[in-house]
Amino acid sequence: QVQLVESGGGLVQAGGSLNLSCAASRRTFRSYAMGWFRQAPGKEREFVAAIRWGGGSTSYVDSVKGRFTISRDNAKNTVYLQMNSLKPEDTAVYYCAASLRRLSGHASEYEYWGQGTQVTVSS
Repeated sequence: QVQLVESGGGLVQAGGSLNLSCAASRRTFRSYAMGWFRQAPGKEREFVAAIRWGGGSTSYVDSVKGRFTISRDNAKNTVYLQMNSLKPEDTAVYYCAASLRRLSGHASEYEYWGQGTQVTVSS
C-alpha cells in the first residue's frame, strides 16, 4: 500500500529553521512527483513546493521562495522541506503528497497524502 509519513514539525521562534521529512513507500517512490502543502486554521490547503523524483525539477509558491528548499534522497525514498527564516504566517499543518502524473501546485493532482505534521512559529 502507498504510505507517506511526515516528520520534523515542531515549535520554533520567528527567524528559526525546521527541516521536514516525508518518508515514502517504494510504490510512492515510483510516482512522478512529490509535493508539500500546508493548511492553517480557517484557511484552504495551500501549495508550498514540489519536486520530481526523476529529474529533480522543483516548484515553489512565491511566499516561500528564498526561504524554503525542497529536496529528495532517492536512496532513502524521502523528500525534505528545509524551512529557514520562518515567520508566524508559516504556522500550519504541513502535508506531504504524491502525484502519479505531474509536478503540480494543485492539490487535485495528488493522489496520496500523508497525515501531516504541525509547524508552529512564534513571534
